[in-house]
Amino acid sequence: MKKVITYGTFDLLHKGHIRLLKRAKALGDDLTVCVSSDEFNAEKGKRAYTSYEDRKYILEAIKYVDHVIPETSWDQKIRDVQDNDIDIFVMGDDWKGKFDFLKDYCEVVYLPRTEGISTTKIKHDLGLSDEEDWKEKE
Repeated sequence: MKKVITYGTFDLLHKGHIRLLKRAKALGDDLTVCVSSDEFNAEKGKRAYTSYEDRKYILEAIKYVDHVIPETSWDQKIRDVQDNDIDIFVMGDDWKGKFDFLKDYCEVVYLPRTEGISTTKIKHDLGLSDEEDWKEKE
């Protein structure tokens, strides 16, 4: 069995999130999604509209997702890969190169983002963020 893992906040779930999950799942048999906790988002200077518990609940209902675990720190990725016997680590290509250190532990794949959609864009379009948030990478 080939195991895949990905990370994100997954706030204001949209088509880009679903496409990422579908493509990540297609790379293996079992997909674990690590969702940033509310506390970790605060540490990163981000604030999700939807609570961690609700984002976890929504992700667990998606047919591509097999497991959902919390992301509580930047440095847990190696431990998550080892503890869950992960074969492939997947992230959007806006993070290209940032997680290459995981290549010592598993295959690292950067998938192209879905054009024209992001949680940051949705928040901006709804007036839920200021200009600085809009410029910030999701």
